[in-house]
Amino acid sequence: MAKPQVIEDRELEHMLKATAAYSRVRERDTALLLTLYGTALAVTELASITVSDYLNADGTIKATSAVRVAVAHNGEARPLYWSNKRVSAALDAYLLWRVANGQCITTKRGAYRGLDPDSPIFLTEAGHPYGLTKRVLPSGVLSYSCNALGAHITRLHANAGIEGGSAQSARRTFATKLHRKGYDLRHIAAILGVKSVTTAKRLVDGDPVRLADIVARAL
Repeated sequence: MAKPQVIEDRELEHMLKATAAYSRVRERDTALLLTLYGTALAVTELASITVSDYLNADGTIKATSAVRVAVAHNGEARPLYWSNKRVSAALDAYLLWRVANGQCITTKRGAYRGLDPDSPIFLTEAGHPYGLTKRVLPSGVLSYSCNALGAHITRLHANAGIEGGSAQSARRTFATKLHRKGYDLRHIAAILGVKSVTTAKRLVDGDPVRLADIVARAL
């Protein structure tokens, strides 16, 4: 099966500009893309992380949070870092938009910036959580998917002319960029929430930039 494509910086910037220009909820979609590419969360995780996974009760950002067991795509908790200022700025703008539009707000004035701490960060245009679909694999393991959010992310790529782009592209892009910068596969695997270095290696193998560099040096 073909690997998800790697989205280069210029393509991501173009997609963000296109999203800001044409999205019906540009604050949400900009925050969604930056969170996706800045944290490498899986689709079901993006659909499930809550306001309290991002904010403390006093409204400050949690520098270090966690992808909880109930949220993690592999059922194993791992650290979640909100240290990227561009990601947090986009999330802050979206949460302000949510408050202004009355999406899952709370009566506890001042707490969690006026938002319901248990509400998912990312909501549909109508202000509802994205639904998860549960199925039992032949092995007996429970598996969850979020087709609506996954399809929406794919559309954001397609609207920017990035055919074949998806949430999986973001995870591979995240891993590939870290690998280019010299980070070891063990740390990359830990951030992605994959169980083995081999899985992380499969994501970065065939890096198109490195392959192009090899060809460029052929003569």
